[in-house]
Amino acid sequence: MKKFLAVGIVALLLAPMLGLLSIGVLMNPAVIHQANCIASGIRLGPIPDELEVTTKDGTRFTLNKQQLTHAGTIITVGGNTAGVGRDGILVALMAALTESTLRQLANTGTYPESGQYPHDGNGSDHDSLGLFQMRPQAGWGTVAELMDTTYQARAFYGGPDGPNFPSPRGLLDIPGWQQMDKGEAAQAVEVSAYPDRYQNYEPVARTILDTLTLPGGGSGEGAPGDETIPETTRLVFPLPTGSYVRTSGFGPRVDPITGESSFHSGTDWAAPDGTPIFALADGRVVYAGMVDGFSGQITIEHTIRGKKVATMYVHMWAHGIHVSTGDRVTAGQHIGDVGSSGHSTGAHLHFQVHPGGAGQPAIDAEPWLAEHGVEGIDAPTGGGPGCAA
Repeated sequence: MKKFLAVGIVALLLAPMLGLLSIGVLMNPAVIHQANCIASGIRLGPIPDELEVTTKDGTRFTLNKQQLTHAGTIITVGGNTAGVGRDGILVALMAALTESTLRQLANTGTYPESGQYPHDGNGSDHDSLGLFQMRPQAGWGTVAELMDTTYQARAFYGGPDGPNFPSPRGLLDIPGWQQMDKGEAAQAVEVSAYPDRYQNYEPVARTILDTLTLPGGGSGEGAPGDETIPETTRLVFPLPTGSYVRTSGFGPRVDPITGESSFHSGTDWAAPDGTPIFALADGRVVYAGMVDGFSGQITIEHTIRGKKVATMYVHMWAHGIHVSTGDRVTAGQHIGDVGSSGHSTGAHLHFQVHPGGAGQPAIDAEPWLAEHGVEGIDAPTGGGPGCAA
């Protein structure tokens, strides 16, 4: 079996727990509760004996503790993998639910030796194995590796520290996966003959993640635990007056880089490289850094009109990020500089608003900003061809 790449002292400390989860041991909830030191701020809590869930099409079923323990492995590995966050964990849970209903499946018809490893049943889909139905013949790993749930989770997330980098591609190796529909992102990794199946399990994945994690988990690396964020004193537009032009709005569009139809989950404002970016409101930084190693991002959580709201600022260069995870910021504070890192065609700010906090769905920011009386908004300028984000 390939040796894990070291991901710092935290990962080393968690390794014994991950190993137990990977072989499907039904851990004592008090032990699982200790999984608090997770890079994304997502904290695994007690695992229940069972959980009733409902799919998008209304199908109800019950997950047992073994299935939920495998979900805990997916959550823990995702939480310790930089750049994954809550959205990436949801994609992984959707994929595993669709492929195996969160069961570690052997395939004794193709690989008799797979039955010698801990498993929850026997599958028969070509040469597929495990939670994510990964195929040794496609290069995902050996039979021994793929019969390890922790290895499968690491392979699904991928990235530079994944076991298969650069191919076959994991989630972090898919350009722009954060802006994809979550079912689309799962399909981009799984490359299934039935690409429309994954969306049906999104409500189930959300129920699992909400149930198995402790309150206050953020979506950014090193996010601190939940704490009350005071009501903001004001709201300030994130770019200086007169410095920007709106180039792309929220919703369906043709991606200017790929030429394919896609959904744009934010609003783009083009501005000169280095233009200051301001915090919309008082709040706490739950993520500040490079996503997937190449796209600068800051996510801040606020309390606005008594409700939790997160704002996201994307495409800064690494040197253009001026805050750190956990920092307290004030409305109008200079938090970063406009750049063109990641999936981008030119210098601009990609801005998102997430009612409910980090990890919740984005909404159209422009009407929200207008409704909330944000200071310093220029008159509408019309849309150009758009910058990719």
